[in-house]
Amino acid sequence: MLRRILELPLLVVLTGAGALAMLLPAAHAAVHDNLSVARPFLYSSIMVLLLAVMVGIATSHYKPSKDPRSQLATLVGAYIWLPLMFAVPFNEAVPDTSFGNAWFEMVSSFTTTGVTQYDTPGRLASSLHLWRALVGWLGGFFVLLSAVAILAPLNLGGVEVLTGRVPGRGAQGAGQITHGAGPSERLLRHGATLFPAYFGLTLMLWVLLLISGEKGLTALCFAMSTLSTSGITNGQSAAIVSGGFFSEALVFLFMALALTRRSMPGLVLTDRNRALRNDHEVQLALFFLIVVPGLLFVRHWIGALAADDILNIRAAAHALWGGLFTTMSFLTTTGFESADWVPARSWSGLNSPGLILLGLAMMGGGIATTAGGLKLLRVYALARHGEREMDRLVHPSSVGGGGDAERRLRQGGAYVAWIFFMLYAITFAIFIAALSLRGLEFEKGLVLTIASVTTTGPLVAMASDVPIRMVELSFSEKAILGAAMIVGRVEILAILALLSPRVWRR
Repeated sequence: MLRRILELPLLVVLTGAGALAMLLPAAHAAVHDNLSVARPFLYSSIMVLLLAVMVGIATSHYKPSKDPRSQLATLVGAYIWLPLMFAVPFNEAVPDTSFGNAWFEMVSSFTTTGVTQYDTPGRLASSLHLWRALVGWLGGFFVLLSAVAILAPLNLGGVEVLTGRVPGRGAQGAGQITHGAGPSERLLRHGATLFPAYFGLTLMLWVLLLISGEKGLTALCFAMSTLSTSGITNGQSAAIVSGGFFSEALVFLFMALALTRRSMPGLVLTDRNRALRNDHEVQLALFFLIVVPGLLFVRHWIGALAADDILNIRAAAHALWGGLFTTMSFLTTTGFESADWVPARSWSGLNSPGLILLGLAMMGGGIATTAGGLKLLRVYALARHGEREMDRLVHPSSVGGGGDAERRLRQGGAYVAWIFFMLYAITFAIFIAALSLRGLEFEKGLVLTIASVTTTGPLVAMASDVPIRMVELSFSEKAILGAAMIVGRVEILAILALLSPRVWRR
């Protein structure tokens, strides 16, 4: 039976898993006697599961292609098909909405962006918030799986920086992909390793948040959103207030998992022998976590602001923690806001330090993690390459040290990182131009584009002086942003590799 499932097309397996996931909000709504929400999820689960079974029977003798382009096409197809499927029960359960709005909400959740257009208190039932958080959690797990089972073997998703090879060609040889296990089998094999850790960490954080004083569903949404870096909450603001500092400290520690691929089993990929303290992504993340909150904190005295609070140690501690937590949150593209973020802004004298948050989100977290953005390893490779070039200006005949791995990172790795950076900038320009053609102001278009491509949805409420309300956007603008979320999550290099036949030449 399991062998038969492994041989099915990947989209069929994912469709069946999505149908089973619909039973959780159905059960939650039924327990709370909210049948108007329970019925759509139960009926949709049954219908989608039957559809998956029928398609599975029809394709039982189909042999999925092991061609790399087919696997990338399946990955892109999953981000197109699954949000449509997830939107069906959501559309039926939400009164006075459209299927287009439901699709946008599910794209935002599944890509772990987390931006919502239902920001009015009480607009959504608690079971629907659970569904949004669950879809985001599943999306985060799918990111981990696709990174190790599809993108990494094809030398994509940041692995190209470590290997210094052409993106799209197998990191360990193209034959491993062409003649090895199929995508469904690899995903399930790696999933058997990853899921216990991913689920266990989520469960652990949920229990700890309950102990700290958070309510049950709120704690569960925060736990799932932290591990998936989706930033989805239970209909409240992104600030964690019920459990106080202890809750924020717990979330802070678990958000750190998105800084390096070494936090999950089976995702170390190539440089397995490097110690955690020597991990380039961890070192760069620590640099930002020290510098950014430090500058916000020191600016209080540089600008001679709020002189009456200069010796207020309590206010200083709250301001420092608010800056540290929010820096970690946006560096990992989660988007949670510390309850002390407002005191931190007041302490620094910046009403809305939007550029800082935008810059942190663009940096992103570690490769092969649930975080979005440019990724820390690419930034590190570019920085080391720039440092090496400056050394050569002074000592033209010098030889860079660090061994083969470091030289490969500074040369071939920096080259492909620069290519990705330029494609990243072009992607921003294209989506900003598309939104401008729809009549959106440049500042709003910039914030919305960065929030979508970096999958950091809370930026729309925190990066500008006036929060942007998604409900006021037209469907065409939401469609553009939905496409930006998919491009940002799949990564532009993978999409170009899918479209370029040259990548597959040996």
